[in-house]
Amino acid sequence: MTLVLGITGGIASGKSTVSALFEANGAELVDADRIAREVVQQGSPGLRDVVAAFGAAVLSADGSLDRKALGALVFSDRAARTTLEALLHPRILSEVGRRLADARSHRLPLVVLDAALLVEMGLHRHCDRVLVVTAPVEARIARIHRRDGLPAEAAAARIAAQATDAERRAVADHVIDNDAGLDALRAAFAGLWPQFEPLLRP
Repeated sequence: MTLVLGITGGIASGKSTVSALFEANGAELVDADRIAREVVQQGSPGLRDVVAAFGAAVLSADGSLDRKALGALVFSDRAARTTLEALLHPRILSEVGRRLADARSHRLPLVVLDAALLVEMGLHRHCDRVLVVTAPVEARIARIHRRDGLPAEAAAARIAAQATDAERRAVADHVIDNDAGLDALRAAFAGLWPQFEPLLRP
């Protein structure tokens, strides 16, 4: 039997760090955010559809997707974001479904589905349990600025475009509050891990 654990959290909440800890301890990782990048890789039908909808301005000089240019466009225009989601979400959902089905067919004991938009895309319905990672908005804005160089206003717009922590908590079986640094985050994982470790025993 396969247990699918969905892990989600807002941008810069620390969810990917938690997912990596699960993977390092033996869980299989299905990364929906990585899949989202794969469906718009150079030469893909997804990228062609994005260019048809938004124009060549969203391409880099080498013909790959300019994610910063696209992000600046869709996070400042709700209609543009809706158009992008209509183009890409079905492709992402299909590939996530395929990988989860493959994991179940191989009877992998523990699969982590890492997805920033787990709630927004309805992916939590494919999970046996959901873990939500939260962090204060101010801390997340600071992390986005350090990581991506975005000003506070742009970082706040990206946070506002996602589900709220309250909406995520409504479907959560487990919550980790990432408000005290990396060591505390690792300690929180260590406290949760014994609930999942038995699944990986021979």
